[in-house]
Amino acid sequence: MVTDPIADMLTRIRNAVMVRAEKVDIPASKMKLEIAKIMKEEGFIRAYKILKDKKQGILRVTLKYTPEEEAVISGMKKISKPGRRVYVGHDTVPMVMGGVGMSILTTSKGIMSDRTCRREKVGGEVLCYIW
Repeated sequence: MVTDPIADMLTRIRNAVMVRAEKVDIPASKMKLEIAKIMKEEGFIRAYKILKDKKQGILRVTLKYTPEEEAVISGMKKISKPGRRVYVGHDTVPMVMGGVGMSILTTSKGIMSDRTCRREKVGGEVLCYIW
């Protein structure tokens, strides 16, 4: 049993990037699907899809690399943890690496990137940073 499924997802992606894997399979959930959707929109991954199985399904993430075989994702960090939640208001949404990276937040309007939170003027729980 995994205590923190989002941290597990980030670790699986981080490990796949380190070995230059093309794809990584992650046990699916609605929250992980939304995080993958945001990562695709922001250009950190190439694609994602849900594969059916007899349980909860599998989220297959296709990683993105530059023409020089460098990974687009250079780092990921889980911010809110089960023992310590981190909340921010809309005016204090963190910028990652001066805007090069992104933070993902869960808000009352759903899971959003930091740019969307600033535009919609909504705060929430900071899930992770990706750069």
